[in-house]
Amino acid sequence: MTWVELSSAIGLALATVREHKMRSFLTVLGVIIGTGTIIGVGSIIAGLDGAVTGVLRSFGTNTAMIFKAPIAFHRLTSEEIRRKPITYDDGVAIAARCPSVQAVSPYLIPNTPGSGPQINIARYKGNELYNADVAGTEESYAESGQAEIQEGRFFTNVENQHHMPVAVVGADVPRALMNGEDPIGKWIDVNGHKFEIIGVMKQPGASFPGQDDIRVMLPYFSMHKLFPASKENLLVIIAKPGRLAAAVDEATVVLRIQRHDPPNKPDDFSISTSDQLVEQFHSITAMVALVMVVMSSVGLLVGGIGVMNIMLVSVTERTREIGVRKAIGAKRADIVLQFLTEAVVLTGLGGLIGMSLGWLVSFACRMVYPALPTAVPWWAAVLGVVVSVAIGLFFGIWPANKAAGLDPVVALRYE
Repeated sequence: MTWVELSSAIGLALATVREHKMRSFLTVLGVIIGTGTIIGVGSIIAGLDGAVTGVLRSFGTNTAMIFKAPIAFHRLTSEEIRRKPITYDDGVAIAARCPSVQAVSPYLIPNTPGSGPQINIARYKGNELYNADVAGTEESYAESGQAEIQEGRFFTNVENQHHMPVAVVGADVPRALMNGEDPIGKWIDVNGHKFEIIGVMKQPGASFPGQDDIRVMLPYFSMHKLFPASKENLLVIIAKPGRLAAAVDEATVVLRIQRHDPPNKPDDFSISTSDQLVEQFHSITAMVALVMVVMSSVGLLVGGIGVMNIMLVSVTERTREIGVRKAIGAKRADIVLQFLTEAVVLTGLGGLIGMSLGWLVSFACRMVYPALPTAVPWWAAVLGVVVSVAIGLFFGIWPANKAAGLDPVVALRYE
């Protein structure tokens, strides 16, 4: 097959498409939808993957989190819910007995996993903020880089030990409650208790798309006193540079001793690092991508059947033309090439339109949700082109063979 033959076949295929514009569009509509879905959903998955990975890695390469259940993307089991909570004393023991640990920050959570949702409400002069992210911690939480102060200051260990009613809030709390007033020194009501705002934290550099910073951080012992039902602790451990693995091993040994875990029983707690969380999230996005490809294949299958159907109709309509071409010397391969090229051009154009549609979906999502850095991944673009061409080749084989197998004498007599 020479370049001249191929270009001639492509030109003839494009002329056929121009002659039957609406029919060609309806024929490849399934290919357009399938390809557009691959590109659009692929860009959203890539953007979400990048955003969430950035959030998880922002915890730091020397940071690990300890909780009674895995901090993962799954529903807690009944056994995990029944585990006894991590305690403040567990954190003290890790800090004292783990030489690879630089600091331990306790993080007291007001909601008990498995007990149902608890709505935390912050109020100021009649304004209310629902579902505030209330937690108790210590000065070491900010010193380890987990909170960056934008205005004011973080609370001190003295304020924590004396149960002072002070709070450090997220960047979006003053906007929601104070309508432009200076938040420093103002008193807010959190679940019926008064706290003085002494600092405002910056919006985390890496945050989930569309997430508001509505944190209300209280001194650990102040929260423990005013919210006695809060018993769930999460420990944030900061390892010395390059010693995260050793710190995790040491903390595991200390916790098993603290919690009296039998030697023949597995850990009844979980230690998670940012790399482990990223790996777990990647496994989820890979599964979502696989489901997306499978569902998109339904549209591509419908499009392929439509292409095969219209090519069979085309063979019937052009029977005399095929007879003339064979009578003047066209070979079987020439007829097969002609019809396969038409099928590939048809689905290829559908694939390009679908890619444009997917890019528009990606662009629209990026405009509506600026925090979601959607981008068309190279694998989605390549997959869209390859699949659309493959659909044309696969579903064009039968019509092409049928056309090539026509008897020229019978074809010339066809009316």
